[in-house]
Amino acid sequence: MDETAIRRALTRIAHEILEKNKGVDNCMLIGIRTRGIYLARRVAQRIHEIESVPVPVGELDITSYRDDRVKAPSVESVKTGEPLAIQDRKIILFDDVLYTGRTVRAAMDALIDQGRPQMIQLAVLIDRGHRELPIRPDYVGKNVPTSKMERIEVLLEEIDKKDKVALYAKGGKRK
Repeated sequence: MDETAIRRALTRIAHEILEKNKGVDNCMLIGIRTRGIYLARRVAQRIHEIESVPVPVGELDITSYRDDRVKAPSVESVKTGEPLAIQDRKIILFDDVLYTGRTVRAAMDALIDQGRPQMIQLAVLIDRGHRELPIRPDYVGKNVPTSKMERIEVLLEEIDKKDKVALYAKGGKRK
């Protein structure tokens, strides 16, 4: 995907969120660090352009909730250091790539520790398949069937200085 394809996918996701939720009343977009937060901010901006309504955006650090890494109990679950006001809200959780589902599971654990949302929806830029957990996205920018021997790289302007999604073979060659 190039910059234009990413922009179109995020605009489509913004419209789908508005349609499914009949607006954005009581909604909050939360991005999983690192790239998910930038996707959430971009979609919030698109929704604001479409509906002229601001949507709150939060950032979630799931490092201490991962089951595949050493736990770091001193790491806060929210970058701002203050709890997210998620109680009884519709949460739209953003991540760049959905693969096994373990990141999303960790994010849901982190969210539940902050309160009890009314519902949690999932938005991803890329769904590559190979789920290990029964997790499915509500909003998908692009489905990219991959083998386990391939990897997806998402680059975003905010941190990588360009927007691009690329598929690589295990050895690093671009496909």
